[in-house]
Amino acid sequence: MAGKASAKKENVKKENAKKESAKSKKEKIILAYSGGLDTTTIIPWLLENYNYDVICCCINVGQQEELDNLEERALSSGAKKLYVVDVQDEYVENYVLPTLQADAVFEYKYLLGTATARPLIAKVLVDIAKKEGATAICHGATGKGNDQIRFELGIKALAPDLKIIAPWRIWNIRSRMESIEYCKAHGINLPFKVDSSYSRDRNLWHISHEGLELENPAEAPNYDHLLVLSVRPEKAPDKAESIEIQWDKGVPVKLNGKKLSPRAIIEKLNELGGKHGVGIIDIVENRVVGMKSRGVYETPGGTILQEAHRQLEELVLDRETLKYKRLVSVEFAELVYAAKWFSPLREALSAFVAETQKNVTGVTKMRLYKGNIIKEGTTSPFTLYDEDIASFTTGELYDHHDAEGFITLYGLSTKVRALKAQAREAKKKK
Repeated sequence: MAGKASAKKENVKKENAKKESAKSKKEKIILAYSGGLDTTTIIPWLLENYNYDVICCCINVGQQEELDNLEERALSSGAKKLYVVDVQDEYVENYVLPTLQADAVFEYKYLLGTATARPLIAKVLVDIAKKEGATAICHGATGKGNDQIRFELGIKALAPDLKIIAPWRIWNIRSRMESIEYCKAHGINLPFKVDSSYSRDRNLWHISHEGLELENPAEAPNYDHLLVLSVRPEKAPDKAESIEIQWDKGVPVKLNGKKLSPRAIIEKLNELGGKHGVGIIDIVENRVVGMKSRGVYETPGGTILQEAHRQLEELVLDRETLKYKRLVSVEFAELVYAAKWFSPLREALSAFVAETQKNVTGVTKMRLYKGNIIKEGTTSPFTLYDEDIASFTTGELYDHHDAEGFITLYGLSTKVRALKAQAREAKKKK
């Protein structure tokens, strides 16, 4: 009996020890980490203000050199671990191409580079949070921009149980200098300077620029200081360059006769388009939060692909489908810009767009010259263009005399309205 009592007592001690250990164990938070000053400052801030182990996650959507030295910086700032997840191919296949095929352009100009990447970043953050058993996700988006909405709606759509922390809506840090001083006060010396740099977001599809002279719409952008992917059209080569893109069901598959992945085609077109000053826009857009914001976007490869895709669609889509697709394009762009990628309507619109792409197969030829994309011919096995019908030369399939009856019927309502108006005027004069 004494032995059983002793064993029971020992088991109680073990259970209590487990409970105490569980209490002292920190919860995990996943930080969307870019390696920049803001997200680096967030690490010591989280450690100071919350009982979390910070796990950084950098999602590679094509940031290029921005990924250098991330692990050393994150760990030296207090993070427990860093994930670097390369999703460039997934970004192109599941986000860029559906948007391109939808011909989605926000407010006439913006090709949705940042807006298409944010939902994928949110998805990866959720995946890592589930893998690590984290209870929260943190992001470094400001309280004025669209990205806070895109991150958080994405997270809510995929993992509504996770807590979200947005330091810019909480802390008292208000400037780059204050961030640097905060890090220094916490023993973190970083190679950041209080410089005159733009706020940028880069991925495989584009790079955006905000801040400095762009904050005043009356000022011209300092393109020589600003541009990263491109040159000003005035500085582009004096000799034009011809390119040829082959498409299969709305997907680019060959560039200049060489078979490449869509991602590789975008990368190559970024080089070619940037060289010739293609795809630079200056826009004052209406943010989701209600304010107007000015930015300059470089999307050289995307601009070329969009123009080529339009040229092919105008050849193969019938009038009613093309007309309705334009309506869909506007709604699709609004949804993506406003953080509704993970919504039933966006998915339904994508299903419609996918159906329209079945015959979007062919070859588009263009010439790049000082910021311009000049059409050089489009061909498709599914073309709806019939030269015999369209030619000014009379062919067998179209009789000019048939147009008379068509115009009579088509213009009947116009004629009746005019006759009625005449009758009313005549009655007034009597």
